[in-house]
Amino acid sequence: MDHSAHHTGTAHDHTAHQAHAGHAAHQMAPVTWGAAAKATLHCLTGCAIGEILGMVIGTALLWGNVQTMILAITLAFVFGYSFTLFAVRRAGLDWKSAIKVALAADTVSIAVMELVDNVIIALTPGAMDAHLSDALFWTALLGGFAIAFLITTPVNKWMIGRGKGHAVVHAYH
Repeated sequence: MDHSAHHTGTAHDHTAHQAHAGHAAHQMAPVTWGAAAKATLHCLTGCAIGEILGMVIGTALLWGNVQTMILAITLAFVFGYSFTLFAVRRAGLDWKSAIKVALAADTVSIAVMELVDNVIIALTPGAMDAHLSDALFWTALLGGFAIAFLITTPVNKWMIGRGKGHAVVHAYH
């Protein structure tokens, strides 16, 4: 019986497995807190622009709290994704691939940040009814962003260390 085909296939599978093991080891490399903080700050910038713009628009249009919050969260995601989207487009990715990278890189980070920030605003007495000219509005919003940054940074560190989140963008820098 000729087993050479079987042995060739096994050797090939073994080689592929070794390459995969090396790739997995690379993904599990330690990530610095500085890298995680930088990724989180990148996300926070987009979220803050979108959320503040949403609050300003909703307030200017005399919308209620729920409509204004939905607009602010939506714009936070749009601006958060757009920072990554335009960066990877400049690196040469087509639109479809760039959108996939932005979604993979930022979805969890933006979601955690928005959840934390909006829960803090909702739980701060009077913040939901504060106007743009009130210190309470800005204190709750900026304090929420600060706490969201502190909570989201370890999430990003964990994800980057596993080759997820902002790690998918690093190939295009």
